[in-house]
Amino acid sequence: MSLNLQHIPRVKHITKADFLEHYFKPQKPVVIERFIDDWPAYSKWNLDYMKTVAGDKTVPLYDDRPVDYKDGFNQPHAKMKMRDYVDLLKSEPTKFRIFLWNILKEVPQLQKDYTFPDFGLRLMKGLPMLFFGGKDSYTFMHYDIDLANIFHFHFDGKKEIILFDQNQNKHLYKVPYALITREDIDFSNPDFNKWPNLKHAKGWKTELNHGEVLYMPEGYWHYMKYITPGFSMSLRAIARHPKNLSKAVYNVFIMRNIDNVMRRLKGQKWIDWKNKKALTNN
Repeated sequence: MSLNLQHIPRVKHITKADFLEHYFKPQKPVVIERFIDDWPAYSKWNLDYMKTVAGDKTVPLYDDRPVDYKDGFNQPHAKMKMRDYVDLLKSEPTKFRIFLWNILKEVPQLQKDYTFPDFGLRLMKGLPMLFFGGKDSYTFMHYDIDLANIFHFHFDGKKEIILFDQNQNKHLYKVPYALITREDIDFSNPDFNKWPNLKHAKGWKTELNHGEVLYMPEGYWHYMKYITPGFSMSLRAIARHPKNLSKAVYNVFIMRNIDNVMRRLKGQKWIDWKNKKALTNN
């Protein structure tokens, strides 16, 4: 048995009007295969190029270890020079990933390699983020704190993507006061005896290749697994739906602060309670 997933629609090209009508308004994902062929990044961006332009940069690394109460919000698990990290990616499988790496701040020259696309949404131009991963490394199933519209451009290699919308929360073992599901669920090969409610979840799947862009609608859950070493860039636009906008404000200003306070007060007991609550909430 496998998850109930349909393939994300694919188009070669798309106009702004068609994107808004068929994907943004109904909040459905889409993969656009040939949208960035004219970007310099399309021909230039690969792991070796990143090693050349950012080799001296020290990068924050994350792996798939469970959340620990002592960890700060998005606190890295290790650090490494970019050149050494690329060598590691190319030499052996590694769990280490780069997460939310702001290229505007870190390597300004990379801005010359792409342009901000016009999808009819106002993109946040100060927040182009890069994500790197080695073979078989993955992100936990999660959604973004601001429930933004996300355009995810993939470079070098292949990446498996699984998406769910917010209507599937009751089936996904969502952890309270967090943006993740239970971390011990393997969404690539879930154990339905252990996680029976996953049988009722309906989602989407695809594999992203070099130069393809995935549109993820507001608040969509996403699980990403690197089939081969590679990296992606995300551009985002603020949530437009009032319900999602209010959720984003709650997450940033209330939920995150409650979680931080309870970690300090309760320690690991707070994390354990949240994980237990994820079972009873489903």
